[in-house]
Amino acid sequence: AVEENRFILYQQAIVPLSEAADLQPKAEILLRLVNEDGSIARPGDFIPAAERYNLMPLIDRWVIKNSIAAYKTLTDRGAEIASRIISINLSGPSLLDESLVDLILYEVRRNGLKPASFCFEITETAAIQNYAAATRFIKRLKDEGFTFALDDFGSGFSSFGYLKNLPVDYLKIDGSFVQTIDESLVSYTMVESINSIGHVMGIKTIGEFVKSHEIKQRLIEIGVDYAQGYHIAEPVPLV
Repeated sequence: AVEENRFILYQQAIVPLSEAADLQPKAEILLRLVNEDGSIARPGDFIPAAERYNLMPLIDRWVIKNSIAAYKTLTDRGAEIASRIISINLSGPSLLDESLVDLILYEVRRNGLKPASFCFEITETAAIQNYAAATRFIKRLKDEGFTFALDDFGSGFSSFGYLKNLPVDYLKIDGSFVQTIDESLVSYTMVESINSIGHVMGIKTIGEFVKSHEIKQRLIEIGVDYAQGYHIAEPVPLV
């Protein structure tokens, strides 16, 4: 698939939950693979194999180049997505690749785009496993104007202590808590705690896996900044 360019970019909206907060809407770039028979494979069908064979850095580079090029095309067309911050996922191994920072800067400058239009998402697990490299990687790109989101926060060996030195701009609260906050007091309290500590540190929060109106209302009650999920918007092709 890498050799034959059989990937498609999708995007899913991430919307502010309060108009009063004056937050810029976002959109996460999602990857799909076109099988040889033309059917579409979701990330869960191919990412584990890509990780096993150490192909994620190669795929990350493909996603970065093509997402930035597509965003440039859509911006030139005056498409609605041009008003959004684009979130691009990065794998753990990519955080160890010093040359990836240069590639990102080159592609954004070559397309005449602003770094502030892009946010990079890294999982909590990847950030902590590669803590020193992740911190350097984030700081280098933040100095240029890019932003970062810590994905799946609360899912692994989450430690609020790491947040003190990991300079991220957004916390994506793990969906396993969010999708049950309307029926579990424990999940509600976990989301409330993560949201509170994030806000104390000046970090915006995003609730993912929002699958119903009731869950969205609970996030609004708690004061979470953004929501993402099938109740908000389903993934659609980027271009």
